[in-house]
Amino acid sequence: MRPGRVLVDEESISVRLAEMGDEITADYAGKDLLLVAVLKGAFMVVADLARHIRLPIDIDFMAVSSYGVATQTSGVVRILKDLDQEIADRHVLIVEDIIDSGLTLDYLRRNLEVRQPASLEIATLLLKRGIQRVPIDVKYVGFEIPPDFVVGYGLDLVGKMRNLPYIAVMEED
Repeated sequence: MRPGRVLVDEESISVRLAEMGDEITADYAGKDLLLVAVLKGAFMVVADLARHIRLPIDIDFMAVSSYGVATQTSGVVRILKDLDQEIADRHVLIVEDIIDSGLTLDYLRRNLEVRQPASLEIATLLLKRGIQRVPIDVKYVGFEIPPDFVVGYGLDLVGKMRNLPYIAVMEED
């Protein structure tokens, strides 16, 4: 497999993250906001999104796995790295690179809700249309995309191609 056509270009990503940053700035003014990036894929999204949020924010990271070496989720979620800080009574915004089946994010949301944050919302750069297996309420969506396997801007194929500055559809060789 190799990256094929560009689905979302670098400039479009930058513009949309700036817009999302403006929305988040307005929505969380005066609140203690913690961004929780889901590793590894969301590291680029959270870094660029955070630069557009004009508030004092905190950032923490979680690592979860539901793929292994597959290109579709297994549905079995494991927490590989938990948060370093408490979230009780804080406003938490989960930052994802992509939401497809929603199973991993649903598990993560339920895991964080029991820790009693003041609020818990979700931001994602990409939302695959029509393939969610559980309902997920996403407050901030960068782009809705078709259910293709994509790489770039943090998204990978077996750990590679995260460094592409755009989102590309994977194609067969």
